[in-house]
Parts: sequence; structure tokens; C-alpha cells
Amino acid sequence: MSGENGRVAVRSEMRWNGWGDPARASDLPRAVRMLLPLLLGRPQKPATAVNLAEVRVEPSALLDGDLQALTAVVGAEHIDTADESRIRHAGGRSTPDLLRRRQPEQASPDAVVLPGSHDEVAALLRVCADRGIAVIPFGGGTSVVGALDPDRGAHRAVISLDLRRLSGLIRLDEVSGEACLAAGTAGPEAEALLAAQGFELGHYPQSFRYATIGGFAAARSSGQNSAGHGRFDSMVTGLRVATPTGDIDLGRSPGSAAGPDLIRVFLGSEGILGVITEVRVRVHPVPRERVLESWSFADFSHGVDGLRQVAQNGGGPTVIRLSDEAETAVSLAQVGRIGKALAKGASIVTVYEGDGIAERRARTSEILTAAGGVSSGASGAEGWLDGRFDGPYLRDSLLDAGVFCETLETATTWSNLHHLRAEITAALRGGFAAAGAKSYVMCHISHVYPTGASLYFTVLANIRSDPLEAWAEIKRRVNDSIIAAGGTISHHHAVGRDHAPWLEKEIGETGVRILAAIKRELDPTWILNPGAVIMSDRSARHG
Repeated sequence: MSGENGRVAVRSEMRWNGWGDPARASDLPRAVRMLLPLLLGRPQKPATAVNLAEVRVEPSALLDGDLQALTAVVGAEHIDTADESRIRHAGGRSTPDLLRRRQPEQASPDAVVLPGSHDEVAALLRVCADRGIAVIPFGGGTSVVGALDPDRGAHRAVISLDLRRLSGLIRLDEVSGEACLAAGTAGPEAEALLAAQGFELGHYPQSFRYATIGGFAAARSSGQNSAGHGRFDSMVTGLRVATPTGDIDLGRSPGSAAGPDLIRVFLGSEGILGVITEVRVRVHPVPRERVLESWSFADFSHGVDGLRQVAQNGGGPTVIRLSDEAETAVSLAQVGRIGKALAKGASIVTVYEGDGIAERRARTSEILTAAGGVSSGASGAEGWLDGRFDGPYLRDSLLDAGVFCETLETATTWSNLHHLRAEITAALRGGFAAAGAKSYVMCHISHVYPTGASLYFTVLANIRSDPLEAWAEIKRRVNDSIIAAGGTISHHHAVGRDHAPWLEKEIGETGVRILAAIKRELDPTWILNPGAVIMSDRSARHG
């Protein structure tokens, strides 16, 4: 798909068993290798990963009649049943996903289907509903919560619905500051197309290089510039969605009292209610200036106090993020500053873009200084900016070295933030200790609000047992602690299958019944992403 200002994307394949561009995969930095034994002891040698050609998958369960019906919609050239393509669409990029990629036998969808228009998506959903085929919408493949697992549910087959052909800038309203983008448009392509017209969306999650506009909407993504531009769901002004029972086009005006806002129903729906094909978003002129500054604090607590006051004062940086003492140490080690890495202290990165930078920076500096912060110049922030999308490459290198590395996130109010962080940290350390593993827990805050903030944890561990089995039990402990301590089960990673068992504890039994009722109306045969967000047994009880 391409609009009057758009074009079809040419997108490189992501590494099949890791993150990103295969050419960018690298060994651990020497300084990190030196630090790891101090933190975790000697890592266990990992099992040898299989080559792509060695992976075995079950034969496709699609019947000849299924393939004929799908071909009639998109053409034979846009249906792929080859093992390699099926394996590449067999899940997302969480650590458990990547550990499963190292195994010789893997689950996979029965085919990959690539529609080229909204109408083709709608037709495919009707075919799949009629023939009992489950559908997993697939954007950039970056989910870390099991949202892309090839789950058939109660159906006899499952396809991966790859939306990469739905790509491009459909239209740009420069007067209103609104753009309409096809859902399969990757982040870099969207920004390049907008920049050619002098505009920017400014949504930069860590998955930016591969994640898509539709995926941002479906997962309620939150980018690194959220302090300045807000979460992605706050940028969305309209959606076009195909469902098995009909189409919907939402967002007639920038404000409305015509009933509940149905756009919010589909934001965060993760493909269980319909397939988002077009997204309308607010955009702004490309910033003319960028200023960076780093800050150091005696400890995380003083940094939190500074962040809270900046968020509540308003008009601060475009980016503001606080790393605790543990994360600050590892960040310093990555650039070879081992001596400083072993010292105590937390750090803040600030980035200012757009207009009024001098005034915003002065106001923020006054607040951070009063909270105990000391400016450390631009170099730390510049280093973060240069490598802000590269964290997953380091995760892959750690896995290759036998070190377990995974992330999780949540959010809460300022008054509850320290309690929640302490409970999650205890659950992580206790869980790994029970598994006989030494762990190192890091935390940062990268999204702030007047009333609270997110907490993003990265954990390293030296697991000597089955890491998938060990992590499943640890993650259960952590999710229980998040709910018990008043946090959300996800701030921006979404629910997927990994968090679905905890959704009712957050939104209540009535909330789950509402979601299930909407799904039954739009997807009565339950073909869309079965098992994600709403568990299958939950749907049966309320069916």
C-alpha cells in the first residue's frame, strides 16, 4: 500500500534467532566481560545453538482448500509455507523466545500470508473465520510478552498475518498536523517519509528500528521521548480496523462526546479484536535544535525526587530517564570506565528538543540541582543517545556468553514507587536464589507523569538449571508481587500471553467480561490471536 506521498517499504530481515541486523551482532565488550565475574561468578557455558537449516517444524496443517481460498485473496506469491519463513514468524524477541530459537524443534505458524490492502485483510479474516484458521497479526516481530506465539487455540491451523506490504504515508495534513500511515510502516520509514515533508512523529521506543506503526498502536507503546511527546496512544487521532464481522473507521474529529471513545478499545488490543490497517497520528515540525545533559546523584532516591518535581512542574525535557546505582555501573562498564562503575551513584539523562530549550533547561536544572544532582556535561547523554536502540544486541551477546538477561516493566504512583521497586527487586533476587542462581538487578525510570512513573528492570543471572523453567517460576513470583504491591502488570510491553493470567487481577472480573463480550461480537469464532490478553479458559467461562 502507498498513498500519494507514500511508498512500499523495503525492509531487511531481522536475525532469526536474535535481535536486529545479523551484521551488528557482536561479542561482549571486554570491560563487561571483566565485570561479569565480579557480579555473577563464572558463567556456565551455554548449550550450542542450532543453525536455521537444522530446525525442525511440523508440516503445515493447512489443507489444499485453505491455500486455494487464501490464494484467491492475495495471490500465490504472497503466501509462504517454507520452513524458514514460518520459523522467522514463530514468535517475538523476549529472552524465552530466543532461548526457544536455540532448540532443534520449534512451533511455528502453518503459513505466512502478506496482504497488500485493507480490503485484502478483511477478506482474509472472513476466509479464516469460515475455515477455522487462527490469525496472528505480525508487524515487526518485536513483541516481548508472547503476543506472537503461533497459538492455534481451538482451531486446526494458524497463519501469521504479516503486514509489511501495508506500508507508507497515506496522507499528511500539514495544516492540522495530522498524518495517516499504513499499519505495517516501520518506525524509521515513517520518520523518513514525514521528514521529507518537514515533520516528525517523534516516537522512539527501543524497538524503533523494526517495530511498526500498527504495532505501536496495538501494544500501547511508549517511546523514549514520552516526557515531551507523550505515549503513542496519546498521539493517535484515528484508526481503521478490519474485523471478522466488519470494518470500523474511527476518529472523525479531534474531540467528541458521541459516546465512549472506541479508539481506546483498539489501542492495546494486541490483535484480538481486529487488525489495525491504518493509523492517524498527530505530528509536529522536525525539531531544529537538540541539547543534551547528564546528571549524577548520590543515590536513586534523590534522583526520583528530582524526576518527580520535574514531571509535576511541567515544561521540562523531551527525554528524562533515571538509572539506579546498578544500571549506572553497568553503563559505565560498557564504555570501559570500570573504576567509576564500581563506585556508588545514580544518573539522569536529559534531552531537550524543539522550542524554548534555554528556559526549559534552566528550570529543570534548578530542580535537579536542588534535589542533589550535579551536572556531568553532555558526554553521558550523548553515549546513551548513540546506543539507545542497541540494548537488545548486548542481551544477545550475554546469552551467547551463558548469562541470562531479561527485562520487565511496570508503573505506579510516586508515593508507591519505592515500595513497588523494593518488592519486585526482592521477588527477582529471591526467585533466582531459589533456582540456585546469582543475580544482578538493575532498574531505571524512563517515563514520567505528574502522578507517577514507570519502573523498568533488567536482570542478569548465572542460571545453571534449565533457564526457561527457572524464569517461568521467577516471572510468576514477580507478576504476583507487582499486583500485590499496587503496580500495573505492564506499562508499555503489553499483555500478550505472558501476562494474561494476571489481567483479571488488574481490571477485575467485570473488566474481563467486557473485553470478552467485545471480542465475541467482533470475532465470534475467536480466530484472532487466541490466548493473548484474554485467556482461552476465561472466554469459555463467559461464552
